[in-house]
Amino acid sequence: MAPCSPPGDVVGKITTGYQAWFTCDGDNSPMGGWWHWAPDRCKMICPGNNGVISWPAMQYYSKAYDTGFSPHNDGTPARLFSNYDEDTVRVHFNMMKDAGIDTAALQRFNPCGGEGPIRDAVTPFIQRAAEATGVKWYCMYDVSGWHNMAQEMRNDWVTKMSAYASMPGYAFQNGKPVVCIWGFGFNDDNHKFSPEECLDVIRWFKEEQGVYLIGGVPTWWRKGISDSRAGYEEVYRSFNMLSPWMVGRASKLRDLDHFYREANRPDQEECEKYGVDYQPCVMPGDLSTGCRLHGDFYWRHFYNTARLGCAGVYVSMFDEYNEGNQIAPTAENKDQQPADFPHPALDEDGVPCTADYYLRITRDAGAMFKGEAPLTVLRPTEPWPGKGPCNIPHPRVDIAVRARVNFKLVCAAANGGKPLIANRDNPGPWERFTFETVDILNNEPDAPLKSTVRIKACNGKYLSPDMNADKPGILVATADKPGDNETFVLIDSGDAFSLCASNGKYVQASDAGSGPLVAWAPDAGWWESFEFVD
Repeated sequence: MAPCSPPGDVVGKITTGYQAWFTCDGDNSPMGGWWHWAPDRCKMICPGNNGVISWPAMQYYSKAYDTGFSPHNDGTPARLFSNYDEDTVRVHFNMMKDAGIDTAALQRFNPCGGEGPIRDAVTPFIQRAAEATGVKWYCMYDVSGWHNMAQEMRNDWVTKMSAYASMPGYAFQNGKPVVCIWGFGFNDDNHKFSPEECLDVIRWFKEEQGVYLIGGVPTWWRKGISDSRAGYEEVYRSFNMLSPWMVGRASKLRDLDHFYREANRPDQEECEKYGVDYQPCVMPGDLSTGCRLHGDFYWRHFYNTARLGCAGVYVSMFDEYNEGNQIAPTAENKDQQPADFPHPALDEDGVPCTADYYLRITRDAGAMFKGEAPLTVLRPTEPWPGKGPCNIPHPRVDIAVRARVNFKLVCAAANGGKPLIANRDNPGPWERFTFETVDILNNEPDAPLKSTVRIKACNGKYLSPDMNADKPGILVATADKPGDNETFVLIDSGDAFSLCASNGKYVQASDAGSGPLVAWAPDAGWWESFEFVD
């Protein structure tokens, strides 16, 4: 499959949603107070008046504001940034540039309401940051709760936002300025717009204003069920590009694979049928619920999107600290948060991650999407750089493997001098392996992901089944160079994987894990099931 449109500022590119909606008491913004940091912006943000579930890493900002939270454990005052400081926006756009993000979708809620003044004030900062960094941007209208959107959106575009479309830095696609409308067709009380009203707005933007129009639409837009109102087929097909929402829809790897089969692939086919570009949403996961899996969730979402061959990717979101799905730098551990901030830091599952980890994943995953790096189901980006090489093509470095039959870690005992066995509780050097992806074997929507891999143990030697051992097929780490015998097929079902060796047999933790790993099982079952542990 191929995009309907040629490459531009959104087709073939990585876009991220940018809220840019935080203000602080003392920043002199027209909003005043702790807008979006706290439920009651007129009162000091503190444990009893807090609107975020992730704490930003603050070492990147030259200006910050004291909060009502306790100091960090090291005594550092608890401070937060404001988007009303232009330097904050510039810092964010530099982060986007370093992460390989091509375009930012600036969220624009009802500008005729109370949020209008701060939105208007921040937009020139966005424009100047885009010109300085080369990261493009476009206006993304969110119609949630905007009852008079049909006329007021027209007025806002004509009197304010269209002027930016003639400036350097604004995104263009197919020779037209890009605009997105998020919210048509959602089946809730905040989006009670008729199909006729939506179509009228779409036609005005496309035909009278000459824009390339993106629709932020429900997950199940194509079926007209669940989160989508029925009878909106013509509305959805009238956009130039569709970007279905995904936040809150998935929390496990198997969920992402389900959406790949049931939503992404059919969505792509439907869009291609009607000449509409397809920009699926990817997300790092809600940090507060523990679904990130130290980057595996985000990488899997990107991987599934990359193998679609779709028009573009929409990362949700850059700075959504309120919902915990931000990719912007975040506190690495409890010491980088106020002592009385109750929510998790990036090391929530015990794996240390640098503050910019999800920006680094975005860079590597974006290169994969664009064909500049290999398509691989194994996450190459290290949570903490320095544990292994990071050159493309990436191996997956320094990873532990746990057998599901006994929940013990696989060990290459005696520094690789003994056959592999799953009998360890904690990972050390002997329990660490390097998985090198050789090739991706399938893209079938209903099948587990398959890739060929080679596996290196702690002694620097490759694993292979020893056919001359007392138990033929026993796994040993003795090969200096990889060949056919050292190549395995990794079948990844989402939460676990199995390995098929060169002899056509599956690797098994024999005797329910009390025996060595042996490539002798004709099929993959519970004893042949493993999972990665960072």
